[in-house]
Amino acid sequence: MADYTITHAWRVDGYGVVQTLENLDGLIVGSDINISGLSQTNLNGNHVVYSLNNYELIEVDDDGDLVFDADIVRANQVIFADSGDDITRTTDSGTLTYTPTCTWIVNADVVEWLGIAAATANDTAFITDCVAASNAYCSRKRRNAGYFDALNTAPSGDVFLGTVMYAATLYRERGSVDSFASFDNMGGGTPFGSMGRIKQLLGIDRPQVG
Repeated sequence: MADYTITHAWRVDGYGVVQTLENLDGLIVGSDINISGLSQTNLNGNHVVYSLNNYELIEVDDDGDLVFDADIVRANQVIFADSGDDITRTTDSGTLTYTPTCTWIVNADVVEWLGIAAATANDTAFITDCVAASNAYCSRKRRNAGYFDALNTAPSGDVFLGTVMYAATLYRERGSVDSFASFDNMGGGTPFGSMGRIKQLLGIDRPQVG
């Protein structure tokens, strides 16, 4: 979950607008957001991001398109549908909350990579957990490495494959003490992938990143 500090808020032709102090990393059109704490404007509540255009919104034309003034820059601006009377841009303090959910891969991608179907409902549930964990981990590591990716589609084929491989690795480690399953007095299981390869595919094996 990410919280952004709102500094200004206003409404134009049925569209609410807020401006935040911080850069809106990861926020995309269609994201669900919550606005709270505003006292000067009545824009609090749950909304869906309609536009992230960084120019002043001045009106909505007869075709329903947003019209912007390219001479006035409004950094970190979030626009969403919100009915009501126009509100002049005003200083207002509040919080924009956004819970990013990455959906680069789904269960079927991991099942295809494993080459086996889930045998039980418990297996299917665990694959779902692994997919969710891999999406969250890989997107977070990419962001920490300096990438800014959309969360609804993998940015490239190698990142997609790396995310699938990481989910499959988590699934194969099920029930093991540490990493791949091994047995006392017996040889350890043969790994089918490595974190080095996964990091390479994700593009996060850069030495300048701690």
